[in-house]
Parts: sequence; structure tokens; C-alpha cells
Amino acid sequence: MSVAKIIEVSSESETSFEDAIQKGIDKTAQSVEGVKGAWIKEQKVTVDENRITHYRVDMKVSFVIN
Repeated sequence: MSVAKIIEVSSESETSFEDAIQKGIDKTAQSVEGVKGAWIKEQKVTVDENRITHYRVDMKVSFVIN
């Protein structure tokens, strides 16, 4: 039987939402083992002088615990 835990993670990128998601998952995987998935709750951008400067995501990351 597997048991999973879910944590909330916020991440940011200057490139894209996909990059922000990958950075968040990579950083989470440095602290916990067994990352299995992520649910993207929210996507936001920061705008300066009519240009997107940062892509931000809030996500729930699930991982298996022993």
C-alpha cells in the first residue's frame, strides 16, 4: 500500500510557466523523494512597462512516503 503526501509550492521563472513548474519540481525533489505529480493551482505574471517579466505558479506537489 502506498501513502502520498501533498505540499504546496510556489515557483517563479523569467522564461515561462513550464520553466517555473520545472524549477519548483526540481527544488522540491532536492528535499523529498518520490515526487509523483503536481497540480497547478494558479498561474500569474508580473508585468513591467507592458512586458511580462516573471511567470509564477502555485502548485500542489504529491510524493510517496514510506
